[in-house]
Amino acid sequence: MREGFLVSLGASLGAIARFLLTALFPASALTLVLINCLGSWAMGRFQPGPFLGTGFLGGFTSFSAFILLYQNDHGLWWMLITILGCMCSWLLGEKTR
Repeated sequence: MREGFLVSLGASLGAIARFLLTALFPASALTLVLINCLGSWAMGRFQPGPFLGTGFLGGFTSFSAFILLYQNDHGLWWMLITILGCMCSWLLGEKTR
C-alpha cells in the first residue's frame, strides 16, 4: 500500500512538471519528444525506484500522448523519432552512470 501511494504521488508530481514545461514551451511534437527523451535519459542515468521511476518519470513522460501525433501528415515519423530518441536517451543515461 505504501509503495502504491509513493508511485501515485510521484506520478502526480511528474505530470505537474510536464504540464509546467509544456506551459513554458510551445505545445508541439518536438516538445513532447524532448520531454520523453529527457525522462528516458533520467531513467537510464539514475535507475530510480518506484517513487521517482515508475511514479515521477512515468507521470513526466507521455508515451500515450505521442499516439495522437500519428493523426497528422508526419505522424509516423514523429513516432519513430520518439521511439528511437528515447531508446538512445536511455542508453546514453545508462552509459553515463
